Amino acid sequence: MEMENPPTSASELTSLPAMSWMRFAKDLYDGRIEQICILSDLERMKSEAEELRQLHAASTTESEDTLSAKTKKERFDGQSWDSPSASPFYDVLREHKDMLPDEIPAELLHDKGIQHEIDLVPGTKYWVTRQWPLPRDQVKAIDDFFESRRQAGQVRESKSPHSAPTFCVKKPQGGRRIVHAYNKLNGATIPAQTPIPRKDVIIDSMAKSTIYSALDLRDGFYQILMRESDIALTAVNNPSGMLWEWLVMPQGLKNAPATFNRCVMHLLRSVRDFAPSYFDDVFVHSRAVNGKTDVEVHKEHLRKLLGLMRKHKLYANLKKCIFGASEIPILGCLVGKNGVRSDPEKVRVINEWPTLSNVKELR
Repeated sequence: MEMENPPTSASELTSLPAMSWMRFAKDLYDGRIEQICILSDLERMKSEAEELRQLHAASTTESEDTLSAKTKKERFDGQSWDSPSASPFYDVLREHKDMLPDEIPAELLHDKGIQHEIDLVPGTKYWVTRQWPLPRDQVKAIDDFFESRRQAGQVRESKSPHSAPTFCVKKPQGGRRIVHAYNKLNGATIPAQTPIPRKDVIIDSMAKSTIYSALDLRDGFYQILMRESDIALTAVNNPSGMLWEWLVMPQGLKNAPATFNRCVMHLLRSVRDFAPSYFDDVFVHSRAVNGKTDVEVHKEHLRKLLGLMRKHKLYANLKKCIFGASEIPILGCLVGKNGVRSDPEKVRVINEWPTLSNVKELR
């Protein structure tokens, strides 16, 4: 609508015809809107912006023992056995060093009580997806990957009528992740109805705790055996012309996350009160009780959890673990003794989003 004198009073503004955002964006893109007039209290906007800036600065100020807003790569690269050496939990961690290995030991896997099963829609036949060409460096990475898995007893050569292609994606912390395109298999798989842990329930269970640890389970999918009758369904080819099938649960299957979560919940059920899990993340929280300090209680909790992991051969990645902190990251939030707040690293892009200054940027 065209106006020579834009309205200024509240009654005039509220009587203007309404326009949906979709219509506004379309007209703006098509060039039917030549000028935009924003009516606002400039001083009030400046005041509110300064107040928000100060509030954000105060919320991101952290003490020495609080997890700082580093990138994941900086966090993980800095963690080694030298990092917790001055920690009161160092002796507990050294007792269970075999549960925090640099590489998972190559040994025959044992049945953890839960196997991954692939239930197909009735009438499903076999499927084949051809392998597409890949760069030479990716081909070598895939060949090395399968050779290491073969030596670990996790894959074997296959004669299956099924096959899915293999490719690589880059990890956020560097390196490559080997992925299988199980699109056709997943499309014919009946979905599992295993419930996903609720973030709010996990955080609520940590109320009144004062000390925290976070453990990241290593290669968790490869610790779960496939059901014998379903092994042939997991067959994958590689650019070198080999056909492999998985003896353990590979990544990329439709119900694999549900199976893994069910397995972890089953194995760690006895420590759920102080060590809830969310897929491959286990969060340990403690507080002072019965005359014991929070550090003493936390030691007991870590010892119980790591002992249970040793019993069931669950391994953690030391580089992604945090021990004895007053605050830990949980699913996009920082949870600590002072409450819950957004992880500054997660909202940094939003906070640094530039303010639009002209019509061209708005488009």
